[in-house]
Amino acid sequence: MRVTAGMKIRDVAARSGFSAATLRYYEEIGLLPEPARTDAGYRLYDEQTLDRLAFIARAKRLGCTLDEIADLTTAWDGGRCGPVQDRLRTLVHDKIDGAQQQIVELMRLTVDLQRASAALERHRPDGACDERCGCVSEPVTTDQLMPQGVALTAKPAPSDVSGPIACTLEAGSMKGRLDDWRALLAHVDRREAIDGGLRATFERSAPLDELIRLVSAEQDCCQFFSFAITVDTRGIALEVRAPDDALPIVHSVFGVAA
Repeated sequence: MRVTAGMKIRDVAARSGFSAATLRYYEEIGLLPEPARTDAGYRLYDEQTLDRLAFIARAKRLGCTLDEIADLTTAWDGGRCGPVQDRLRTLVHDKIDGAQQQIVELMRLTVDLQRASAALERHRPDGACDERCGCVSEPVTTDQLMPQGVALTAKPAPSDVSGPIACTLEAGSMKGRLDDWRALLAHVDRREAIDGGLRATFERSAPLDELIRLVSAEQDCCQFFSFAITVDTRGIALEVRAPDDALPIVHSVFGVAA
């Protein structure tokens, strides 16, 4: 098909944010359909191309691979949102699971690295490495180390939280959620009082994927809680803060400092 009007590749690149080379590559692998061309052979694109590229950009931001995007564009070509949403929802759920597992692995690695870093600062032998230098042996016990935190904050501070001190879960769902928390909190090694709440440090064997799941779910129903998952030389912990009026709820659900 030969046409004399439309957007050239440089125009599409400027409006979409994709480079001209990327647009050519997407055409080559089938993410973009073959464009119309002028008599001189220049590519010409229409507004539907920009819509398609906006969809591709959205899928890339959600972590979709090019193969996954190719599958999604098959549904996109059908012209109905429902099938696109269904496929994208499945992919997003899978990527949530994968991302949470990566967070768990990175949290454990961060603890190990911080412990190793602290151990390497405590003793420098004059000669060869020894059992206390940290090069060839396990770090010293955590109670000898200065905590260095890395917080993965899930909620704003309590002073920034507005709204009633109430949970929006229905009674049946609330019981199930509390049972989930009790099962997880059975893995707490120690509890400490912190400003505005409680810090619960977990045993190394605690199911951290479950911790992330529960914290993520809790944000939606208890707006008065502030959660942060912290990682330092003491281990992985959950910090829960709330306004003064809600501190009894914090203690009833998450326990009291020893």
